[in-house]
Amino acid sequence: MKFCFLHILLFFIFFSVWESSTCFAQELESSPKRWLFAYFTQKGEDGLHFAWSADGQTWKPLKEGKSFLTPPEKISKLIRDPSIVQSPDGMFHLVWTGSWTSKRIGYAASKNLIEWTDIRSIPVMEHEPNTRNTWAPELFYDEPSQTFYIIWSSTISGKFSETAGSSETDYNHRMYYTTTKDFKNFSETKIFWNPNHNVIDGFLAKNGTQYLLFYKNETLKPEVKKNILLAIGSSPVGPFEVQDVISHTNWVEGPTALKIGNEWFVYYDCYTKDHFGAVKSKDLKIWENITDKLCFPIHARHGTTFEVDQKILQKLLDLRP
Repeated sequence: MKFCFLHILLFFIFFSVWESSTCFAQELESSPKRWLFAYFTQKGEDGLHFAWSADGQTWKPLKEGKSFLTPPEKISKLIRDPSIVQSPDGMFHLVWTGSWTSKRIGYAASKNLIEWTDIRSIPVMEHEPNTRNTWAPELFYDEPSQTFYIIWSSTISGKFSETAGSSETDYNHRMYYTTTKDFKNFSETKIFWNPNHNVIDGFLAKNGTQYLLFYKNETLKPEVKKNILLAIGSSPVGPFEVQDVISHTNWVEGPTALKIGNEWFVYYDCYTKDHFGAVKSKDLKIWENITDKLCFPIHARHGTTFEVDQKILQKLLDLRP
């Protein structure tokens, strides 16, 4: 009896594992799209990392967590805050924070997210001699105008004195932007978002006719904010109307958003606790904390999410470190 029971138990275990793996394989085949998360680890010294997900909650590191692009010599010593969008011609465009004090942002392009070309820096704040930093650039492609928007945060010494001293080491950020159609010619840098407080880490997304701006209130004094908010506008540059705080806690940064089905998922870096948090919503008003349901790569930091074709993903899955 023991022998028979053991065999039956082993059969059910084997069947359950086989059925689970088969269902997962069928799920991959049934949809041409999956999601990637581009991120960095530690301080960004080892470059660009990728994780992938089939459900928006479990994110698995690709290439066993090894880097896909190391910081390029003479361009930057770091790759922090990577942001990637795919243009209609299939090319992936990447921007990143390359330095704590630079007036430039890093740029590279790729057809497959494996080989990277046209690696260079874009001098988005060189015209402002008092610029202290150029942080967390984000890419957004606006289909109606066929235009790429690059938005980022900078502190320009002497500007916005009404909120001077509101954050660490006298940083007093506002958000700026430039546009391009070819990543060769860029529009004049302009102010993008000034909510009358220290602001950083903007992420732009489209929802029907609405443009959604997820961003961080970087205020430390006189009252700690350090949270994620949503503002909604009618164009890629607003005007934006602030909705509310959406993060489940403060001391978070680097929001990135995905729409999966009829729900918006917003992820953010809980950087003081070394893990990711997230909320989701069907109406952009009521946000459910789903942090306890997340599984992210260990030590993953501020990044961005985007859809990817299954053929591209399969090539990434086939890579070996």
